[in-house]
Amino acid sequence: QVQLVESGGGLVQPGGSLRLSCAVSGSIFSISAMGWWRQVPGKGKSRELVALIMSGGATNYADSVKGRFTISRDNANNTNYLQMNSLKPEDTAVYLCYVLGRATARDSPAPFWGQGTQVTVSS
Repeated sequence: QVQLVESGGGLVQPGGSLRLSCAVSGSIFSISAMGWWRQVPGKGKSRELVALIMSGGATNYADSVKGRFTISRDNANNTNYLQMNSLKPEDTAVYLCYVLGRATARDSPAPFWGQGTQVTVSS
């Protein structure tokens, strides 16, 4: 069974930094992409893609985080990292790890989600 284990959220002051990590637990046949989405609970907003990194290393970022956030991955350990710098109050959200992969060779690619980690940016 594939599970995503997230860590690194917390409370930080505006302008500060946090580093999120997400490790794949359990057996997975292949991973096409890894990344992070975020959601503000109770605000009625849809989930927003924050950053994505493909198996070949190509990356994609939301316009709101470009130049401040950096995503990277450790393919050998099926782990990805999101370095968040110059954090703003509007970055406050639950950050969810995302993996697009195949659990076994017989499976089609499917999304896997972490439970989410809270990031709060406040003075």
